[in-house]
Amino acid sequence: MDKFVLPHHHGEGQTEEYLKEQLGRPDTFQNVAETFRLLDDTSRVRIFWLLCHCEECVINISAMVDMSSPAVSHHLRQLKAGGLIVSRREGKEVYYRAADTEESRLLHQAIEQIMEISCPAR
Repeated sequence: MDKFVLPHHHGEGQTEEYLKEQLGRPDTFQNVAETFRLLDDTSRVRIFWLLCHCEECVINISAMVDMSSPAVSHHLRQLKAGGLIVSRREGKEVYYRAADTEESRLLHQAIEQIMEISCPAR
């Protein structure tokens, strides 16, 4: 394989090869884009953030975020399909919580960091 060389060299060295290799894997970037797309709605971010802190049923989530149960259920389906949350059934009740994955933990941390940066001083 020929060495990759940029038209305008800045002297970074082997970094160019690594970057070119990573950019040549569009599926990886597609997965990242799909994950961020899950959080492109304020209501989903709020619900996801809530479920990072507790396990709750649809009715309680609806009350906490001041939304209808069908609207909350819609967002929960998307978050669950994206692997950010999980559910468990207890009798007739279904409880939701953030998935125990590195991806969920990182997104939770990012949300909290951004909230801290962007929130006015209390």
